[in-house]
Amino acid sequence: MTYVKVCSLEDIPDGGVLGVEVGDTPVALVRHGREVNALHDVCSHAEVRLSEGDVYDGALECWLHGSCFDIRTGKPTGPPATRPVPVYRVKIDGDDVLVSLDIDGDS
Repeated sequence: MTYVKVCSLEDIPDGGVLGVEVGDTPVALVRHGREVNALHDVCSHAEVRLSEGDVYDGALECWLHGSCFDIRTGKPTGPPATRPVPVYRVKIDGDDVLVSLDIDGDS
């Protein structure tokens, strides 16, 4: 599994989200303390950036139509989205955030 450094931990607001590019792949990083989750940064319903939305109760909400996605599984937790978004593996090395584009889990 190949990991790529994408940012430092402090670049991601605690309780917030940061959009980054890993090669040509858009990734939304969601941080809670020293835990970071990575999801594909395109809503499965409307093809807009999830990183422009809000994080609450373990979900990332799409700003356009309000679809919500579980930050750990990528599964939709609120309509209108019905398809999950891929999630990616994250490692924290000191203050560096590294992401693997190998799809994690069953997303």
